[in-house]
Amino acid sequence: MQRIGLRLLGLLVVFGIVLVVSALLNSAASGNPVTALLVGGLTATGGILLYRLLVRRLEHREADEVSPATLLPGVLRGTAAGIALFTVTIALIAAVGGYRITGWGSLSAAIATLGTMIGAAVAEELLFRAVLFRILQDWAGTAVALTVSGALFGALHLFNPAATLWGALAIAAEAGVMLGAAYTATRSLWLPIGLHLGWNFAESGLFGTVVSGTTGTHGLLRSVTEGPAVLSGGAFGPEGSIFAILVGGVTAAVLLRHAHTHGRIVPTRRTAR
Repeated sequence: MQRIGLRLLGLLVVFGIVLVVSALLNSAASGNPVTALLVGGLTATGGILLYRLLVRRLEHREADEVSPATLLPGVLRGTAAGIALFTVTIALIAAVGGYRITGWGSLSAAIATLGTMIGAAVAEELLFRAVLFRILQDWAGTAVALTVSGALFGALHLFNPAATLWGALAIAAEAGVMLGAAYTATRSLWLPIGLHLGWNFAESGLFGTVVSGTTGTHGLLRSVTEGPAVLSGGAFGPEGSIFAILVGGVTAAVLLRHAHTHGRIVPTRRTAR
């Protein structure tokens, strides 16, 4: 147990630093579509390569959860699903008068957002799913891993400029659990990376809404969210909407059912060894 704790702590520190550095680099490059795509791709690739190296050194195995052989289908499938899930969410918000398109943005802004989101999705998934969730699940079981990683993932978003406690709780419930369930269902990091990327890109790059309380939106559309925060998400953005929690929760339930059917749920262990 002590060895597992030390390995978890060490990897959390390393990939916490990766997350901060990636965020700073991607923010600096976000003003131009070419530099945003380039830096986003480089930080994502660097993070994955570092993870593979550390897993090989510390765990004496190949990191099959980020196997290059399954990268393209996993990320593409996840990205398409993430875009579709957010589209359903924003459609529900619009149906109750909480979302309104006000004009066109630009294609270059959407491309720049895509590059930024690539770097963010990979860095966050490496820290929260590849390291925290995976090790906790193997050590203490799926339920504990979902609870702890989801709560900490939500807490991370309290540092965003327009963060709210409700928004952080919503992120924990809808995204933290859904992305952990995606990893459990596939034992691969590519699906959660794709889901994370597709959702965030659609949120800002396509529909022009605020992402998790961050300031500034850059995408194909210009829009406003209005009405009760519980429906629209308020200043935190659509992820603070009850509809986002509903969509994320249903998706997580489907993924966990799939994981259970295929014997991938790890039971809670009272005594970790």
